Amino acid sequence: MRHRNLKLFSLILALIFQLHLAGCSGETNTAKTFPVVVFSDVHINPFYDPTLFPALVAAEPIEWANIFKTSTITTPSTWGNDTNYPLLILALSNIRQNLGASPLIIFTGDILGHKFSQMFYALYYGSQGVPAVPDATAIAAMENFADKTVAFFMEQVRSTVGNIPVMFAVGNDDSYADQGPDSTFLANTAEYFYTNFLNGTVDHQAFLNTFKKGGYYSAEPPGTNLLVIELNTVPFSPSYSVGDTSNAVAAELAWFDSTLASAKAAGKKVWLLIHIPPGADIYSTAQSVDNNGHIASAVMMWNQDYQASFLQILSKYPGIIAMTLAGHTHMDEYRIMSSSDVLDITPAIAPYFGNNPAFRVFTFSHYTLKPTDYRSLNYDLATNPEQFNSYYTFGEAYYVQGLLDDSLAQLFPLLVMNNAKQTLYRGYYYSGNNSSNSITDTNWPVYWCGIGKMEQQEFIDCVNAY
Repeated sequence: MRHRNLKLFSLILALIFQLHLAGCSGETNTAKTFPVVVFSDVHINPFYDPTLFPALVAAEPIEWANIFKTSTITTPSTWGNDTNYPLLILALSNIRQNLGASPLIIFTGDILGHKFSQMFYALYYGSQGVPAVPDATAIAAMENFADKTVAFFMEQVRSTVGNIPVMFAVGNDDSYADQGPDSTFLANTAEYFYTNFLNGTVDHQAFLNTFKKGGYYSAEPPGTNLLVIELNTVPFSPSYSVGDTSNAVAAELAWFDSTLASAKAAGKKVWLLIHIPPGADIYSTAQSVDNNGHIASAVMMWNQDYQASFLQILSKYPGIIAMTLAGHTHMDEYRIMSSSDVLDITPAIAPYFGNNPAFRVFTFSHYTLKPTDYRSLNYDLATNPEQFNSYYTFGEAYYVQGLLDDSLAQLFPLLVMNNAKQTLYRGYYYSGNNSSNSITDTNWPVYWCGIGKMEQQEFIDCVNAY
C-alpha cells in the first residue's frame, strides 16, 4: 500500500515538475528561468542545551521541537559552533520564504554536528567519565540518537519545503564513526533519505542498491530531461579509513562512468552533487605558507589517484554535466575542475569555522538546465538581525553575464588582474564575517590557485610562481 501511494504521489509530482520546468509555475508560461534553493553543512547540535538531553533520548523525533522550545537558549549559534535549534528554525524559515517556484531543493551534506558521538558519550556517561571503549549498550544508544537526529532534521526540512523533493549528498559527519558514512549508518538511514528527502520520486530498489552499498545514487525528477547524480566523495579523502576503500571507490567511479554514459545516450543533462570537493584543502595549506607566500607541499581534499580517475571520466562526457555542487569547506568559493566543468561550493548554515550562516538561490535556464546566476543570503551574527538577508547576487557583484559556469571561469584570471573583484571575493569568502577572515596578501595565492589548479603539483607550482 505504501509503495502504491508513493507511485501515485510520483505521478502528481511529475505534473508539478512539468509545470515548473515548462515555465508555468501557476503564473506565466513565458518564463525562461526557474529558481532552486541550495543549502549545506547544517551540522545540527542537539546537545547545545545539555539539560534537554534526557528528554530528547526518551522522546521520538516528532516531539523534539517542543522539547527544544523549552530551552532558555533562544538565540542562534555563535561563531565556532554548530547549528542549534534557534538557528535551524531561522534558516529553514528563510529558506521557505525564498523557495519561489523552486521544483526541488538541494542539500549538499552534513546533517550531524562535529564530534557527534563524543558529545553524546560525554552526556550519556556523565560524571563517571567516558571509557576508552564505550560499551555495546552505549554504542547502540548513540546510534539510535543519531538516527533520531537525522529523522528530526528531515521532518523539519519536509515541513518547510512542502512536497517538493530534496536532492542531497551525504557528508563526512553523517556517520556513527565521525569520519564519513559507514555501512551501518547508510543501512539504518536509507529509508529516511528515500521517503523523507527523495519523497518516493526515485525507484526504491535502485536507490537502496547503491545507497546502502556506498552512499551514492541517481534520480530522474519526473517530467524533466534531468538526471541528478550524487557521488559519495567522503571515501575519496586521504584521511578516510573505513573498510576496503580502494575497491569501494573503484566501484563507485565505474558506476559514475556508466551512469553518465546512460545519460548521454538518453540525451539527458546531469546535475552532479558531492560533499567534499576535489582540489586542494585550501585552509590547511594556507597555514603552511612562508613569509614569501610559498609552500613546500599541499594538503589535498582527495587521494590524487581517485581524483585523476574522476577527472578522466569527466573528460569523456563534455557538456553533459550542467551543474556541479559541493559543500564541506563552509566557505563561499568555487573550483574549475576542467575547461567544461566548474564546481560551485555552497556556504554553510553552521558557523563552525567562523563563517556567517548562508545559503543560495540559483537561477536556472529552462532550456539548458544550466545555472545562469545565484543570490547569496546570509545571517550576520555580529548584529543578529531578525532574518537572513540578501547578501549579494553574483552577476551584479562581479559585473559578469552569461551562464554561471562560463562567468566563474572568466572570473578566475580577473581575481588577479582586478583588485576590486579580488577584494569582493576575499570579503565574501566567510559570508561577511571579516573578523574571522584568514585571507591575507601573503596567503592569497593559495586561495586563488585553489580555484583553478586541481592537481597537487600544479597547485604548488602556481602558488610559488604567483
